[in-house]
Amino acid sequence: MSNPEKTVTYSTENTYLTKNELTPKTKNVWLIFHGIGYLSRYFVKYFEGLDMEENYLIVPQAPSKYYLKNEYKYVGASWLTKENTAMEVKNVLNYIDAVLEAEYIPEKVNFMVFGFSQGVSIATRWLAGKKVRCKLLVLYAGGIPNELTASDFDFLDYDSTEVKIIYGDQDEFLTPERLKGEKVKIDGLFQGQAEIITFKGGHEVKPEIIAKLLE
Repeated sequence: MSNPEKTVTYSTENTYLTKNELTPKTKNVWLIFHGIGYLSRYFVKYFEGLDMEENYLIVPQAPSKYYLKNEYKYVGASWLTKENTAMEVKNVLNYIDAVLEAEYIPEKVNFMVFGFSQGVSIATRWLAGKKVRCKLLVLYAGGIPNELTASDFDFLDYDSTEVKIIYGDQDEFLTPERLKGEKVKIDGLFQGQAEIITFKGGHEVKPEIIAKLLE
């Protein structure tokens, strides 16, 4: 006897976090995607080096929560898994659209997109799917989904958009073979216009690097 797997559509809620105030003095609005195992309220601390008056931060929260290290004490979150990935991508992108619709971002500001680790896959999928131009795209220590192609990013104008790739030279998830493959993807997707920044360290966020992104 078969066990058919069915789907159902329903409404749900999720949180997101903002930092600083959106005022006439705001120059940059950041859309920030944390990595696996984080909650947005902890991940945003890495951005405290940015000027409070000029930078407004929007940090969506990955929807799938779980206990870390089997201690039932600390909670982390994940954006996606290999289970029903296409459906989950659709759900996550709809959630991000709802976040931005609620925020009413003014047109005059610089729009920045930042993804760390697993957040890179969400940042690139959302940007490619929605064709939203940004002033700065930061892909930090994460892999770009294999299904994305150069045509997905041909809307970007590299005279007005900077692409920065950041990773540690001792990142345990970036083997030489994987790093070679990622560099091929990066050159192909962004027409050789991406700047690659490396630092001494592993799979970690360096606040001092984030603070210098606007220099």
